[in-house]
Amino acid sequence: MSAPGTPNGTPTRYTNGPSRESSVGPAGSDTSESSVDSTNQRPRKLFRIRSKAGEMTFGKLLTNPTFVNPEQSGYVGFANLPNQVHRKSVKKGFEFTLMVVGESGLGKSTLVNSLFLTDLYPERHVPSAAEKIDQTVKIDASTVEIEERGVKLRLTVVDTPGFGDSLNSIDCFKPIIQYIDDQFERYLNDESGLNRRHIIDNRVHCCFYFLNPSSHGLKPLDVAFMKAVHHKVNIVPVLAKADTLTQLEVTALKKKILDQIDEQGIKIYPLPECDSDEDEDYKEQCRQLKNAVPFAVVGANTIIEVKGRKVRGRMYPWGVVEVENPEHCDFIKLRTMLITHMQDLQEVTQETHYENYRAEKLAYGGSSKNGSVKSSAPVARMENGGDVSDKERELRQKEAELRRMQERLARMQAEIESKKPQLIQNGDLKSQDV
Repeated sequence: MSAPGTPNGTPTRYTNGPSRESSVGPAGSDTSESSVDSTNQRPRKLFRIRSKAGEMTFGKLLTNPTFVNPEQSGYVGFANLPNQVHRKSVKKGFEFTLMVVGESGLGKSTLVNSLFLTDLYPERHVPSAAEKIDQTVKIDASTVEIEERGVKLRLTVVDTPGFGDSLNSIDCFKPIIQYIDDQFERYLNDESGLNRRHIIDNRVHCCFYFLNPSSHGLKPLDVAFMKAVHHKVNIVPVLAKADTLTQLEVTALKKKILDQIDEQGIKIYPLPECDSDEDEDYKEQCRQLKNAVPFAVVGANTIIEVKGRKVRGRMYPWGVVEVENPEHCDFIKLRTMLITHMQDLQEVTQETHYENYRAEKLAYGGSSKNGSVKSSAPVARMENGGDVSDKERELRQKEAELRRMQERLARMQAEIESKKPQLIQNGDLKSQDV
């Protein structure tokens, strides 16, 4: 009967310190040794294998590992920095806010669900005709977490139900402009606050503006809205329900819309130019995306089987419109533009639209809601003799009050100086006061 403690029957010896006792066996046999940690009094085993070739000890590789340089000689390693940024970005995730604006019934919700293969409006209420009479423009923001191949995207879609539905559409886009400015204001306040590490970016990075295919061009409401927001957000014009038009009609309508945009001086999102060192395939892709503006799209979430393959599209008596077929519509081009230029959309929002808002806020006496930012523009306008606003009037009053206090203090000091010789003659002034 073998003694407990070792595989070959050799009894295990325990010590009170870090010293180890080993048993010696014949060549080719495995022995074990144990030690007891004085802190937790638990034995630790260390196995050795002895053979004619030598002795191998398990445990030395774990307790004293050797650092191995994975790089080659003469290689510093800063070329690995993009990989570090990639790992950090994937771990943190990405944020993107998309606004969809257009009349009801143009397929905005269907297109968004088709773009991201998700259902953003599971419990959406469609108002009836009677409810639309008194309906005003509302802002409906929906946020969803999308994960694809380990990359997380926090997508916020801002819908504007009620836009352009009433007979009187004057100033119907003011709530939309107010929402965009509120997000800029919130971001400005977060930047001016103490905790700037975890700022949630809810600024609108892109705006899909849906155009009615039966309007034969831009309507006055379309022109007024895009003129009001083209310096605040990246506008991407989208020609909705392109399956109601023929290919010739789509081409002619696109040309007419672009001509009207140029005539009205509207600035839509310009796709960035390709660098000279880019490959030809990417240059060709960018060229096709630029030629596709405004994007004529068709949205559908229904899976249809066509000739043995399943596609997303719409079935009509005369055939099937495939959503992801570039020959049928520009859905693939729109999605490619949004995905490949998503980072550029965020950079334009940060460096152009947000900076314009921030500069305007600082220049015209505006401040963040916590009052941490002050402006010198009222003083400049007062010197130029311009119109006096409430802030300027208040500033003038404070300056006048400050001058009066300074004059009063100067008079008091003069009175004290004038009374000093008389007090000294009467002996009422002490030496330490002098």
